[in-house]
Formats: sequence, structure tokens, C-alpha cells
Amino acid sequence: MKKKLLIVLLSLTVAMVFIGCGDDAAVTEDVTEDEITEEVVEEEAIVGYTDVTPEEAMELIASTPELIIIDVSPAYADGHLPGAINYPVGDGSFDEALPDFDMSKTYLIYCHGDDPSILASEKLIEAEFMYVYRLEGNYAAWVDAGYDVEL
Repeated sequence: MKKKLLIVLLSLTVAMVFIGCGDDAAVTEDVTEDEITEEVVEEEAIVGYTDVTPEEAMELIASTPELIIIDVSPAYADGHLPGAINYPVGDGSFDEALPDFDMSKTYLIYCHGDDPSILASEKLIEAEFMYVYRLEGNYAAWVDAGYDVEL
């Protein structure tokens, strides 16, 4: 995410140089660097979720006591991450629960397949949640990494 922010800031700086080289009469508004940075940070915050490896997810779990882990698959009973709650995205349960989610919390989303976990993560981002992580490789990657599961 820091790399994206750096690219955006660099792009804005280059654009400002070109604008600054034009006719002074064309410039109608002075914008401070702090205002640009604040605007970019706000845009960056809603750009997308972050994919994390199972190892990074384990670190997130260890460092974020109020982390909410959501399994969006219908196969929750076949095994899930410890402490995960289940809101399948395919049957509408996730959409029904979404208005009750706390926007200030951090979320880790996973499934047994990429499409549902991507869809749920995108829904959180569209709803302007700021702290959204998706388990890359989903449940299978978690199991392959040798981490505990609950049945």
C-alpha cells in the first residue's frame, strides 16, 4: 500500500510541475501539500483490501486482538480458522450481516475459493471499511501452512 501511495504522490507532483509551467492565469486555486497528502491518503484507504499469506494472517491474528475473521463459504462445518464466524457470501448471509459490522474493526476474510473471498472483501471496501485483509490461498493455504483449524 505504501508503494501505491508513493506512486500517487509522485504522479501528483509531476502533474503539478506541468501545471506550474503553464500560464499563471490558468491557476485558480492554491492547494497545500498537506491537503494533497490528506486527499491521497483518503483515496488510498478505500482503494482496496490487502491480500495476506497465511503467515501474515497469523501475525495479524496475534497482533490484532479485536480482529474479526469471517469465513464466507458454505463449508464452514467442514473446518474453519479458529475464532472465525460464518457469513456465506453466496446465500446472502454476508450481505444481510454487513450493515451490522463495525467499520472501526479489522477484518480477515477467507473462503474455500478465491471468488467468494474476493467478492466479500470488495463488498467491505465498497462499504468504505478501511481495514480489510483477504487470506491469499484461502482455507487450503492455511491448512497447507500447518495452522490449527476448528471443526
